[in-house]
Amino acid sequence: MRFEKWQGLGNHHVVVEREHLPRPMDAAWARALCDPHVGIGADGVLEVSWDDGRPRMTVWNADGTVAENCGNGIRIVARYLDAAGRLPADGVVLTGDEQTRVAVGPDGLVRVDMGEARFPSGERRETLDMGGTPLAFVEVSLGNPHAVIEVPPDQDPADAMARYGAQVEVEPRFPDRVNAEFVRVDGPGAATVRVWERGVGPTMACGTGACAVAAALVRTRGADSPVTVTLPGGDLHVEVGDDLRIVMTGPAERVFRGEWTGDE
Repeated sequence: MRFEKWQGLGNHHVVVEREHLPRPMDAAWARALCDPHVGIGADGVLEVSWDDGRPRMTVWNADGTVAENCGNGIRIVARYLDAAGRLPADGVVLTGDEQTRVAVGPDGLVRVDMGEARFPSGERRETLDMGGTPLAFVEVSLGNPHAVIEVPPDQDPADAMARYGAQVEVEPRFPDRVNAEFVRVDGPGAATVRVWERGVGPTMACGTGACAVAAALVRTRGADSPVTVTLPGGDLHVEVGDDLRIVMTGPAERVFRGEWTGDE
């Protein structure tokens, strides 16, 4: 099976095409491909298929679960299709129940219309009880669920992620589990973020997470748009419209091509 390995700000994925697979992708196979010891090693598998001539991205997490969307993944798929001359002229790629519009610039940066952010519980902070320690968060949905958690200015968000990330992911408050973003506000339109991604754990970057952070900061903190979100892998620039429409811009790069010769 032919595959390509891509990364977006260090968030790395295996890209495969459904029509070229020797058998249907499933949870066990996704886990095997993502395993760094006996597989390719990745945060997820991006399965590209075609619905009536329209490209579709299906996201398999490293634990074999399927995610509704992936901000880094859609930039990767956009560049993958563009490099092959198969990105539709209108830039529309199907993602879950949504249509996501992308544009690849001459500099290789990908601009993605992520649709409208939603606040399922309203534009407000809620509280989780972390063993007697209250943790304030804002719930945001970009098709997939996020808990945006702000840390004090003198705290490293990586420390908070290491301490609380795994517990937040499986909190009963989130029946489908949740992506947890730990945020330090650095200025009116800037934030440093560390992400605990459901089904993956700590990750170098999360595109939908960056969008959720920007939406939460603009609507609950009065932050300036666009917001520069600094992740371990680099920066994403996120525009938040008055109607909560989100546009994300960032890179994606091919790492290598290969052939999977394991047990198929």
